[in-house]
Amino acid sequence: MFKQITIIFISIILLNGCGAQKDLLIPQKRDLPSWYENPPRSSSHDLYALGNGRDKKSAITDALTQMVSTLSVSVSSKFTAKTISQEGKTSSSSSVYENEIESEVKTIRISNYEVVESKQLGFKKYAVLVKSNKKKLFTSMKKELEQQFNVIDKKLLSAQKQNAISEMLIYKEVKKDLVLLPNRLLIMNELESTFKGDKYLEQFNVINTKYEKISSNISFFIKSDKNSQNLKAPIAKGISAKKFNIAQGNTKEYFNIDIFSSIEKADAYGFTLARSAITITIKDYQNNIIGSNKLNITGQSTQGYKIAKENVAVKLSQIITKEGIAKVIGLAL
Repeated sequence: MFKQITIIFISIILLNGCGAQKDLLIPQKRDLPSWYENPPRSSSHDLYALGNGRDKKSAITDALTQMVSTLSVSVSSKFTAKTISQEGKTSSSSSVYENEIESEVKTIRISNYEVVESKQLGFKKYAVLVKSNKKKLFTSMKKELEQQFNVIDKKLLSAQKQNAISEMLIYKEVKKDLVLLPNRLLIMNELESTFKGDKYLEQFNVINTKYEKISSNISFFIKSDKNSQNLKAPIAKGISAKKFNIAQGNTKEYFNIDIFSSIEKADAYGFTLARSAITITIKDYQNNIIGSNKLNITGQSTQGYKIAKENVAVKLSQIITKEGIAKVIGLAL
């Protein structure tokens, strides 16, 4: 009887001990700060965002990312609402527009911000509340935009002294830099409702119009030696596919493409070969070389040398289709 009571008593002690150990393993719930559970909403003057991270620095980075995402949603929502009002339904372009807005917002650098609150919530768990003044953010964006257009003005001024292709490429680069300008202006208007970006849009349209005018006036005249007569057609086709003209002239819009071939006849395994070393040179109207390339193409045929030479043109056409006319003639277009 004594042994049985002892065993029961020991079992109760062990069970109670396990329960106490379990209590020790349960993590203590931390009291979350009110600013974390109910963060302030962004207003007409300020943007707010919560951020989490392994440390304070990564938490701030996360907060700024959340801030620009909120700005993206705000601008996109306004666009969608405007579209619904005008058309009676959301345009199919809305989703594309929102993706563009998101891409544009991601490029915004929020340098004017303050960490309003911060707290370590646990091991490798940090939280911050960040605030940014809309007016200051708008001012920094406007300054950045002005600087960008000042650089563009200098580029376009120097472009006037270049040949038409170089001028076109400069305008093409500028167009690429400004592709999201309309969306950026909408974001700036969201930050400052009185802002109007008309003058920037006018400059943007002038640049687009000028680019189209320059590119539409560019013409190439293709010349060749006797061995390269059949190579003119695939080159001309590649040039035309880029929307350039095939014509001769003597101004900055005109360029000459010279094709020269050295061909060696050979026979191998029942085939007649035409081993061609092709040199392509592009010159401007002042006879300055602005591009060149060399190609080694071997044509082949079982029907004689003439067909083998024609096969060189066929292979050149295939190379142009695969690699592009710009790479084949050695000139950026």
